[in-house]
Amino acid sequence: MTEQKATNVTWHEHLVSKDERFKLNGHKGAVLWFTGLSACGKSTIANAVDYKLYLAGKHSFVLDGDNIRMGLNKNLGFSPEDRTENIRRIGEVAKLFAHAGTFALTAFISPYRDDRDKVRAVLGANEFIEIYVDASLEKCEERDPKGLYKKARAGNLPNFTGISAPYEAPTNPELVLDSNTKGIEELADEVIAYLQKNGYLAV
Repeated sequence: MTEQKATNVTWHEHLVSKDERFKLNGHKGAVLWFTGLSACGKSTIANAVDYKLYLAGKHSFVLDGDNIRMGLNKNLGFSPEDRTENIRRIGEVAKLFAHAGTFALTAFISPYRDDRDKVRAVLGANEFIEIYVDASLEKCEERDPKGLYKKARAGNLPNFTGISAPYEAPTNPELVLDSNTKGIEELADEVIAYLQKNGYLAV
């Protein structure tokens, strides 16, 4: 539990409810939490899903790991403690998006299972959709678009997930995407199909 340092603060309820915002948008809000190794395809798939939702007239936004670290979380590094705080903050931001009736698509390695579970806990029932983008370490190293694995193997990137830091795969995610063998469009369609099947795309 994160310490509450601010005192004399009071939670203020909104005049417009979450359900009323869902009704206004014509669909539910939720957090689509893409997790997996670096270069597994999280950001690319999330952006493909975002575009498909846009074309369908749905409200969505991608919260990308690198982008968030350039602003909101630019004071955080990659130690276990900083990774935990990074995920805690983005979980709270994603919650705001979801409760505003938007699909928040987060693309973070988020390597620790406990951190992801804590984000799930701050959201309401069925508002957290954990999506495991499953790609082997070998496949991710083969892709390596940023050259990060090469740097990590050379010892130039400490605390790099999959090489010198652990990744804890989800044990019971809502959706598993096989990024070893399937293309981006097919995987994005699987996410849209999940949302459709489970009633997220209408109120």
